[in-house]
Amino acid sequence: MKHLRSLFRFFYSLYALGVFLLLLLLLFPFFLFAALGGKVQGGNAIMRLCRLWGDLWLVLIGVRHQVSMHNRPDPSKPYIFVGNHISYIDAALIITSVRQPFRALGAAEYGRYPIFGYVYQLVVICVHRKDPDSRAKSVEQLRTYLQKGISVLIYPEGTFNMGQSALSDFYNGAFRLAIETQTPIKPLLFLDAYDRMHYDSVFSMNPGISRAFYLEEVSVEGLTLEDLEALKQRVYVLMEEALLKRNVPWVTN
Repeated sequence: MKHLRSLFRFFYSLYALGVFLLLLLLLFPFFLFAALGGKVQGGNAIMRLCRLWGDLWLVLIGVRHQVSMHNRPDPSKPYIFVGNHISYIDAALIITSVRQPFRALGAAEYGRYPIFGYVYQLVVICVHRKDPDSRAKSVEQLRTYLQKGISVLIYPEGTFNMGQSALSDFYNGAFRLAIETQTPIKPLLFLDAYDRMHYDSVFSMNPGISRAFYLEEVSVEGLTLEDLEALKQRVYVLMEEALLKRNVPWVTN
């Protein structure tokens, strides 16, 4: 039975990746056209296309993505969205969960892939994490979008949580940016990404339910950089407690 499940996951993953690429190729001319609109308006149009891409893909591969109606963000205001990061499928879940203009901070190496990399670089603020100059430049780009009323998304864990705790340790970047720009933080959590696609391999996909939910926004009004560590710890505890309460599968006691 174990071998049959592994065989099913392999062929299902091939199907899911094939559909992913087919949708990308079908939408690619529209991405090119939208890019003519510039970084702001064109970028927002590209985000809408990516959302369509993600919505269609999840439906076609049998992933039933559900976003709780509770604590939904106000689409008229910018946020710094922070999410737990456990799987490659997080990118599709984010784009289908956040239904307002935003830009994400992401690893620059994904921009190397043909066609996908082009689209990736249009909507993601790429950063070479080991390069201080690249990190500084990416923060300034995020700050610029916030000033234009466009939200940003940062995974505070930096990369996949490959441990057995609810979350990995947080980096300072999202919280420093929130304080410096006085932008509220909006946590967004994914409960089933680990089961839908394990971080070890893109050939570990499974159909099924995918649940996402928002926590209440965390105000940073009046905070200074002296409050950075306390703010980071506050958000960490809020997210950790919410994940543990829902018995996420990657946590072992």
